[in-house]
Amino acid sequence: MGLEFISKLPTPAQIRDQFPLPHGLSAVKEARDAQIRQVLTGESSRFLVIIGPCSADNEDSVLEYVNRLAAVQEKVKDRLILIPRVYTNKPRTTGEGYKGLLHQPDPEKKPDMYEGIIAIRRLHMHVVQQTGLTTADEMLYPDNLRYLSDLMSYIAVGARSVENQQHRLVASGCDVPVGMKNPTSGDLSVMLNSVVAAQGAHEFIFRGYEVHTPGNPLTHTILRGAVNKHGQNLPNYHYEDLILLHRLYSERDLKNPACIVDANHSNSGKQYMEQIRIVKEVLHSRRHSSEIRELVKGVMVESYLEPGNQKIGEHCYGKSITDPCLGWDDSERLIYEIAEGLD
Repeated sequence: MGLEFISKLPTPAQIRDQFPLPHGLSAVKEARDAQIRQVLTGESSRFLVIIGPCSADNEDSVLEYVNRLAAVQEKVKDRLILIPRVYTNKPRTTGEGYKGLLHQPDPEKKPDMYEGIIAIRRLHMHVVQQTGLTTADEMLYPDNLRYLSDLMSYIAVGARSVENQQHRLVASGCDVPVGMKNPTSGDLSVMLNSVVAAQGAHEFIFRGYEVHTPGNPLTHTILRGAVNKHGQNLPNYHYEDLILLHRLYSERDLKNPACIVDANHSNSGKQYMEQIRIVKEVLHSRRHSSEIRELVKGVMVESYLEPGNQKIGEHCYGKSITDPCLGWDDSERLIYEIAEGLD
């Protein structure tokens, strides 16, 4: 085989022993998990805002961003739960480009998976330590989940992973909400089948063990838009899309029907400023329809300190090196508008 085995990496258990969760943070995470769970189950009327950089490329700038977010969270805590996006591994459509902090702790140097594992655990832990906000990340590699599972309060499965059996089965063993994105084709049945699979119990092979999972009743959908055969973006956040998803949910025996609307990606055509308009339209749809209000539990927004994006090596602090993001001023204003727009 054409696989060159470079080095044996430490197991999640070894990394967690080396970098244990500091005393008191487990209780912080349990409290946050409970609050988020109550939104997904309908016990709480608060709204989720999963917000942050497209990729968490630099610890200093990510921590500055999340510290600002924590100050805003205190002002909107009665209405919103802010979950910082700390995305440390990135899917690449062609396999080219920056694959995230896990691969490259320094985006300008060669990949180093060992240092990357340490870097992602340290970053997620520092976020919780400094701000009391627990994090969201994407489950790109199911085998890596347990490096961070004691720190995260929200997990996303991306559009290119949602049909994968291992992602679905591992999601069934998570004890926090897992959002399943629609595939790039836009087929909602694929997304819903993934939710069905993850809500069920399974036996399978995981990290060399035979394992059993109980099923995850907090698995739900994420609408992120689609791309047609001509490469054109097809948004799926409009009123009619949300009503359709509500109907499709009603035709299936699923626990806790819920949806998060991703305002970027194919919904915005990666026109990052469009996220503001998209979020406001989703809020309008919730106000207009009780069915949509019950279904849509939150939004996902890509946001960083500086607006737009940059190429690796340009060294603009707090500016995305992957997809373009809202800047901080627009993001803060949008959060307050979301809180006011729930009525």
